[in-house]
Amino acid sequence: MKIQVDANLKKKCPRTALGCLTARVRPGASPVTLLGEMNQRELEIQELPFPRGVLEAPQVETVRKAYKALGKDPARYRGSAEALLRRIVAGKGFPQINVVVDVINLVSVESRLPVGLYDLAHVVGDIVFRAGRAGETYKGIGKYDLNLEGLPLFADDVGPHRSATSDSERTMVTSKTEGILAVIVSFGGPEDLDRWTQRMSALLTQFAAAQNVEIRIVQ
Repeated sequence: MKIQVDANLKKKCPRTALGCLTARVRPGASPVTLLGEMNQRELEIQELPFPRGVLEAPQVETVRKAYKALGKDPARYRGSAEALLRRIVAGKGFPQINVVVDVINLVSVESRLPVGLYDLAHVVGDIVFRAGRAGETYKGIGKYDLNLEGLPLFADDVGPHRSATSDSERTMVTSKTEGILAVIVSFGGPEDLDRWTQRMSALLTQFAAAQNVEIRIVQ
């Protein structure tokens, strides 16, 4: 599978880089140890002198600037990491879905970067990271149809299946998923992507019995 960044998106967001991980996994309920790590991250944020300060993290600001550069209002369409951070600041905590999704959400909060997660069985052909086009939509997980025009998104041969705001139902990870692709989106360059893909690999290996893990950085 080829993963590339569209040239037109790169012109508007020249520091765009992707941290990509593929693996075989065993989805299931998250063990107590992982839930404990998630709870610890929540407490670390909630116990800050000014918890809302995490919403002004450089990584979050960089995503907002990228959305603006692509013509999307970041106050209306938030990056997925910002949405998770807002949830934690509000005291709602992490959503608990399954061990694979929970690991990805944990890494997203730790890194302050959007992370996409896909069931490889439902990805068709190569993937390109590009801006959404007029009229493009998909049903987000647990959401209404998302207006994708201007959103930075991933598309395969069938069409868009993930944006930096929300994943689609088509490629969502379920209890039946065996192979995954996870992609960390950075609009600020590749410098920290190796650190966070390695963190994701370690967590998936520990908690989701990940095998055949492959990591690559795409710019």
